[in-house]
Amino acid sequence: MDAHHQVSDIATLELLYGAPIGASLKKEVNYLHPHYRKFIEAAPFAVLATSGPGGLDASPRGDPAGFVHVHDNKTLLLPDRRGNNRIDSLRNILHDPKVALIFLLPGIGETLRVNGRGTITTDPDLLAKFSMDGKLPLSVLMIEVDAVFFQCSRAILRSQLWNPASHIDRGTLPSTGTILHDLSNAEIDGPSYDAALPERLKSGLY
Repeated sequence: MDAHHQVSDIATLELLYGAPIGASLKKEVNYLHPHYRKFIEAAPFAVLATSGPGGLDASPRGDPAGFVHVHDNKTLLLPDRRGNNRIDSLRNILHDPKVALIFLLPGIGETLRVNGRGTITTDPDLLAKFSMDGKLPLSVLMIEVDAVFFQCSRAILRSQLWNPASHIDRGTLPSTGTILHDLSNAEIDGPSYDAALPERLKSGLY
């Protein structure tokens, strides 16, 4: 990359892009407005971003719509469901509580963004609130909201994310077993992993 074309200061960046339009500033609030609450309650999927000593992490989170609970107009509750126990996000939060969420709603162009600070709790009453199939999450992430705003639909429209005609055939990509087999130098048997995966996902969902 030619260093002459590198943008390295705020003044140059702002000159390149110009001033933000008024609506992009007016849409941001520091609490969970009732309009934004409706988006959260309808969302079955979100991405949780965190930062820690090992770097950044963005983790997918999903459950039936409304799985991120609006506790009050400044607080969200996010259950931590069963996973691979890497707990990258939770490790990061113990180091740096700043978190960011982006909510996606199937078929909807706009997304919702939340920035805040997270605290990990194992309060029994909160765990019980998120029981699913008789199983509790191991912890709940309490997020104190600092900023909330919607993101316009351009990215969704450009990507054609919700257009069935643009959906990708899973068979055109390497399977998870193939990836693990190759990356582990055959320590993990790929075909066996793939064969067992559907039942493992089904039985280990919660």
